[in-house]
Amino acid sequence: MSPTHLLPEAILFAGAVLTLLVGSFLPQHRLWLTRLLALLILTAASLAAAVAWATPAEAVFAATFAADGPTSAARVIITVATIAVITLGKDEITGRARESETHVLLLLAALGSTVLAGANDLLVLAVGFLLSSIPLYALVGMERTALAAEGALKTYLIGALMGIALLLGATVLFGVAGTTGYGELAAALPQAPAAAVTLGLVAVLGGLTFKMGAVPGHFWISDAAQGSSTTVAAFLTTVPKIGAVMAAYRLVDLAPDSVNAGLFIALLAAVTMTLGNLAAFTQTDPRRLLGWSTVSQAGYLLLPVAVAGRSDLALPSMLLYLAGYAVSNLSGFAVIAASPGRPNLSTYRGLAASRPWVAGALLVALLSLVGTPPTAVFAGKLTTFTAAWDGGLAWLVIIAAVNTVASLFYYLRWLAPAFRPAQDTGPGEARSAAPARWAGATAVATASAVLALGLAAPLLWTVLDGQLAR
Repeated sequence: MSPTHLLPEAILFAGAVLTLLVGSFLPQHRLWLTRLLALLILTAASLAAAVAWATPAEAVFAATFAADGPTSAARVIITVATIAVITLGKDEITGRARESETHVLLLLAALGSTVLAGANDLLVLAVGFLLSSIPLYALVGMERTALAAEGALKTYLIGALMGIALLLGATVLFGVAGTTGYGELAAALPQAPAAAVTLGLVAVLGGLTFKMGAVPGHFWISDAAQGSSTTVAAFLTTVPKIGAVMAAYRLVDLAPDSVNAGLFIALLAAVTMTLGNLAAFTQTDPRRLLGWSTVSQAGYLLLPVAVAGRSDLALPSMLLYLAGYAVSNLSGFAVIAASPGRPNLSTYRGLAASRPWVAGALLVALLSLVGTPPTAVFAGKLTTFTAAWDGGLAWLVIIAAVNTVASLFYYLRWLAPAFRPAQDTGPGEARSAAPARWAGATAVATASAVLALGLAAPLLWTVLDGQLAR
C-alpha cells in the first residue's frame, strides 16, 4: 500500500486533533489561529488527494477502502468546499465562544464524508456515516436559539433513524452473503434470495438519503439550514452530499441483476426533485429556499447513480455535477453571509445597487443551480441527463427537464428583488450597516469558479474520463 493512499484522511484526522488541542490553550482573542490552522490542514489534504489521484487505484486495509480515482475526486471536492465554507464564515464565526470547536467539527465532518466516498465495506460505510453525522448535530445546535434547537433535534432524530436503517440493511446483506466487503458481496449476492437482497440494499440506500438530503431522509434539511449559522448551513447542504452520493453509486454498481436497484434510485430521484421544487416555491427565507433547493439537486444527482454500471457516462458526469453543485451552492450561501440583516427575499431589494459584485455572484449562483449555460451545473446536468438517457431512463430525464424549468420560478423570486431599485420603506427593508467582506469575497470567488468550471467543462470531462478509465 502506497503511503499516499490514505494520506488525505490521515491529515484531516491529525489536523482535527491538533486544532482541538491548540484551541484549548489559546485565549479567546487568538482563536482565529485555529481558522488559519484548519485552512492549512484542508489545503494539505487537498494536495494529498491530488497526489493520490495520480497513483494506481488500490483497495487498501484488507480491501475495505477504495483508494481510486472517484475517491480522490470526491476528496478534492470535499476539502476545497470546506475551505470555502470556512472563508465565507470568517466574519460570522470570529470572536465567538465556540470558534475553535466549529473548525474542529467541520474537519471531522469533512473526514467522515471522505470515508463515505471511499468506503468499500459495509462496516466502513457505517463508520463514515456516523463520523459525518455526529459533528453535524453539534454544529446545528451551536446557535443556542429555538430554531437551532428544533433543527438540531430533527437532524439528530432523522439521522438516528436513517442510521438504524443503514445498519439494518448492512446486517441483512451480511446475513445472506456472509461478508461485508463490496468485492465479496458482488460475487455472493447473485446467489442470495432476491427479496432479502432487495431489503438490505433498500435499507442501506435509504439510510444514505439522510446524508444526500434526498427523500425520505430529507425532512431535516430546511429546518437545519434556517436554524443554524450560515456557515454551518452552507456546509451541511453541500459537503455530506458529496460522500453520500459517491457511496450510493458504489452500492448500486455492485447490486445483482436480480435486484433492480437502479429503478429504486430512479423513483427516489423523481420524487426528490419534484418535492424539493414544490416546497421551494413558497419559501421566503433564503436559507430555507436553498435548503429545499438542495433537496431538488439531490434528485438530479441521483440520475447517474440510477444508471451505475449501465452507462460509461455515469461516473464522470456525477463527479462533474458534484463539483459544479458544490461551488454554486456555496456561492449562494456566501451571498447570504455577505448580507446580514436580510432575513427574507424582499429585503434583498437594491442589492445590485449597493453591492453589485455580490449581486452578480447571486445571479451566477442561482442561474447555475437552474442549469443555465455556461455555468458549472449546466455542464453537470447536460452530462448526467445524457448518462441517464444512455442508461435507458428517458422518462426520468423528461421529469428532470420539467423540474429544471419549474425551478427557475423560485430562483427568480430571489433574483428579482435584488435587481430592483432600492427604496426606503419600513423596518422590514432594513439593511445591515456592516456587510461581511470575507463572505462577499468568497461569493465572488465561488461565482467565478462556477463560470470557470462551466467554460472548462470539456477539458474537465476529458481529464475525468481519462483518469477514471485507468
